[in-house]
Amino acid sequence: MLDTPVFASAAVAAPHRLASEAGRAILAEGGNAIEAMVAMAATIAVVYPHLNGIGGDGFWLVHEPGGRLHGIEACGPAGSLATIERYRGKGYDILPSRGPEAALTVAGAVGGWQLALELSRSLGGRMPLRELLLDAVSHCREGYAVSDSELRSQPHALEDLKTAPGFVSSFWSDGAPPGPGTRRRPEALGATLQHLADAGLEDFYRGDIGREIAADLERIGAPIIRTDLERYHARSVVPLTLKLPGLNLANLPSPTQGLASLLILGIVEHLDEVRLDSFEHHHGLIEATKRAFAIRDRYVADPSHLSRQPAEFLSDTALLREAATLDAKRAAKLPSHDFGDDGSAVWMGVIDGGGLAVSYVQSNGWSYGSGCVLPTTGILWQSQGASFSLDRDAVNPLAPGRKPFHRLNPALASFDDGRVLAYGATGGDGQPQIQAQLLTRYRAGQSLATAIAAPRWLLGKTGDAGSTSLKVENRFDASLLERLDAAGHPVTESGRSSCESFGHAGMLVKHTGGRVEAMHDPRADGDSRGI
Repeated sequence: MLDTPVFASAAVAAPHRLASEAGRAILAEGGNAIEAMVAMAATIAVVYPHLNGIGGDGFWLVHEPGGRLHGIEACGPAGSLATIERYRGKGYDILPSRGPEAALTVAGAVGGWQLALELSRSLGGRMPLRELLLDAVSHCREGYAVSDSELRSQPHALEDLKTAPGFVSSFWSDGAPPGPGTRRRPEALGATLQHLADAGLEDFYRGDIGREIAADLERIGAPIIRTDLERYHARSVVPLTLKLPGLNLANLPSPTQGLASLLILGIVEHLDEVRLDSFEHHHGLIEATKRAFAIRDRYVADPSHLSRQPAEFLSDTALLREAATLDAKRAAKLPSHDFGDDGSAVWMGVIDGGGLAVSYVQSNGWSYGSGCVLPTTGILWQSQGASFSLDRDAVNPLAPGRKPFHRLNPALASFDDGRVLAYGATGGDGQPQIQAQLLTRYRAGQSLATAIAAPRWLLGKTGDAGSTSLKVENRFDASLLERLDAAGHPVTESGRSSCESFGHAGMLVKHTGGRVEAMHDPRADGDSRGI
């Protein structure tokens, strides 16, 4: 059994040890949770390129010690040339996931770092940007070992990925995928990060780096122009909240699926109380997930194009109505889903000595994003725009300047007894499902380590649009799986080697006495560290 690490006053959790160490070092030097997270975000963008990068997007949820919440939406819109006519004219029925035509949205992550640091300064943060980016730059210059997670990854649309400009030369060795012991040194990316450290993050969009990015995107034929970069800014947003007995939950609004994450937990709260890990427990979560996804797929979109506001679905009346539709013994039909990515992202958390808590997700969309590596800057560009539709009547139709639907959604919970919990997971459609499994386990009394290490299930396999089965890790009780299957949940077991399919998760909790418990997923390459 795993023990949950406990730290005296502050901690970080990340899926790669180098990112954890970058955050711990900033905390040890007197930096706050936001500053530590920027250092972690920059480092993991270098050493975990299959799951995220500075050419992608990010979402922040910040909890101040007094209870005030802050949300940051750092996702870029579709480029000026990204029109339905463009793609239909090129013979596309759906948007591509690889290559220059997949690199169709502005990268928002760096803008999110910038806005987060503005918030940090308003709260007393004073760490210089050069210090925050130092580890990331060093790993680029000195090289880093390719992670086990990257070696295990099986990227979607591999043949298309191999033809994306710059992919093979940047990530493969002698024309072959990396093997154990491979070291990588992305010098161009390191030079870009060093320039940003010297010139400021604004330069990514409106300076020399922005100019080079725009020129490279034009050169490879992507539908983003320099004006798109120049007018991009991350946004402060009001988080979504949900009150449950004994705690308050927080997540992010559209265009993220934060609504779905809260809906699952809110619907389950209105079901009869059940024993943890019973058939009723898992069946209820699964059925609540179906209802949450049905609402999400119909109403979550660019926040300026919403037909209904999220709060409408989170009232007690609405949640009770949804709970009443669930059959306690039989599975409902799985609603159709628009699976837009393979769940490639990183979740990380920080809680500092003063009680400032950060929950953060960063992603390039598909594993390795579009696959396009911009030659001058060394930036791997995202593929988040794959979630758009080429149908004008769809919930999320492609249009220049429109924000794509995002599966990224960091989570926080504040308990009536004073505890503050930062938690989250990766895994595309799995994020709300894993969050629900983690929180219900923790609320039932399990430790962070036990809740995270416990076997997980996913409704449908992310990226497999034809799947209607319940994918489960092979450590569940056989009798439970038999009951789920008999109730109409077709069960498919996956071996331990398939752990990448079930996401990476993490949790940190600050207690009223000041100590912090923190744990990151043993399925990943990271850990928790603190002071």
